[in-house]
Amino acid sequence: MTERRSLVRVVRSGLQESEHEIHVAVCDARGRVLAHAGDPRRMLFARSSMKPLQAAVALAAMSHQVSTRQIALMCASHNGEPVHVRVVRSLIATAGLDETALGNTPGWPLDREAATRVRGPSRIRHNCSGKHAGMVVASASAGWSTATYLRPSHPLQKRILTAVRRASGLDDVRVGVDGCGAPVFGMPLAAMATVFARLARPDALGDLAPNIARATDAMRANPYLVAGRKREDTAIMDAAPNVVVKTGAEALLCAADLERGIGVAVKVADGADRAAPPSLLRTLRFLDVVSDAQIEALGRFARPWVTGGGERVGELEADIRLSTR
Repeated sequence: MTERRSLVRVVRSGLQESEHEIHVAVCDARGRVLAHAGDPRRMLFARSSMKPLQAAVALAAMSHQVSTRQIALMCASHNGEPVHVRVVRSLIATAGLDETALGNTPGWPLDREAATRVRGPSRIRHNCSGKHAGMVVASASAGWSTATYLRPSHPLQKRILTAVRRASGLDDVRVGVDGCGAPVFGMPLAAMATVFARLARPDALGDLAPNIARATDAMRANPYLVAGRKREDTAIMDAAPNVVVKTGAEALLCAADLERGIGVAVKVADGADRAAPPSLLRTLRFLDVVSDAQIEALGRFARPWVTGGGERVGELEADIRLSTR
């Protein structure tokens, strides 16, 4: 029998207008697939969902202390709101550098209000500037080149690739170039879920474990800095403090249940970001990671509105069919 597809349906005034196919993998820290929808072996790039692990490697290379807020920005795909920019600047300054040291592409703030207040794109307002600040500060602290920190041959990037292989359980990880210019890692969806399970249970990652804990603790303590206004990462971590959530481009959304030690990776096949939050929340509810009350509090992410004439006339409906083992 053919497995029924998992979908997010876009319903307007009682009529389905569109649908998005969804793939889900749920894994434990041993790499076992506990549940799935669609194809858990689907290949994809990890994109920004890998930032907590990248931040942990950068922290391990630093010889000086940075604040919890600064660590949260190292893990962030932030909105470019003033609070995000201030913390990124403070992080760069710990190494005696300024924003000219950032190697990421210039970008506009993701937040519409913040975007209206700037004259043009800049490196520090790009959503990945916190990750890049952490990388360049780590390179300066370790005595490595800050001009070449994005090259795969750079000592920091070599350490990150080693950590990615260990966290994913893969010997062969495809390396590409992310939108911001940093190396990006290709792997099956189940490997991404395994990475997040190991963020929740980092002991298997040896001496990197304390810095992984620093990264996830910082995200939990500062969910607004991880994303910002009207963003699912922030909203879900606010509502469910036992969960660490991180988005990635092309509608990848991952979560770690820190209490039970499981990881969840959700991929919308067509890359439509609007379908990722309801898919993740439907999965987390199925797994009893979040409650009905928490889903209700997250209504605009669990069941995003379809509007007509400025009024609600429908919603996105997540129909996720998880198979368990």
